[in-house]
Amino acid sequence: MVALAGHVGDLPTARSGTTDPSPSVRATALGALDRLGALDDGDLRRGLEDEASEVRRRACELAAGFPSVDIMPALGDADPSVVEMAAWASGERADRPSVPELSRIASASSGHPDPLCREAAVAALGAIGDPAGLTAVLEALEDKPAIRRRAAVALAAFDGPAVEAALRRCLDDRDWQVRQVAEDLLAVE
Repeated sequence: MVALAGHVGDLPTARSGTTDPSPSVRATALGALDRLGALDDGDLRRGLEDEASEVRRRACELAAGFPSVDIMPALGDADPSVVEMAAWASGERADRPSVPELSRIASASSGHPDPLCREAAVAALGAIGDPAGLTAVLEALEDKPAIRRRAAVALAAFDGPAVEAALRRCLDDRDWQVRQVAEDLLAVE
């Protein structure tokens, strides 16, 4: 009912879903309000504080388009799926203040235990392109293959001798996709 409300312009039903006992309905209500153009900062702040990770994750996703809503606390959420989405949203927003926390999450040695969170943080650092995130991206080249691929792509946002040296090392990576990214970025035949 709430999902349909977002498609047919039924704002009262969409709004009522934000207080439904079911987390999936509350998460769907946020999307319905967004579709109706009625989602506001307050809705997202409440969603980010919801007891259900499903709602917090959806609020993070939608907050990508609401830079006035602080999603930094979600980068420290207990649920990895919320952290992953908060990292993605930070990258979408090019949220420079999040770079230190994204760098911490991305660390292969001491960062987030969930590889998807590390991968999302590396991608966000590449999307933001702040030089303060370069060290974490370079370190991510020592992580799992998917994260190394993401780090190689993220290097496109940075310049300098350390970046070129890292891309040259990627030419010898065990993973063919990491090698391919490096070849493309270095324009190697």
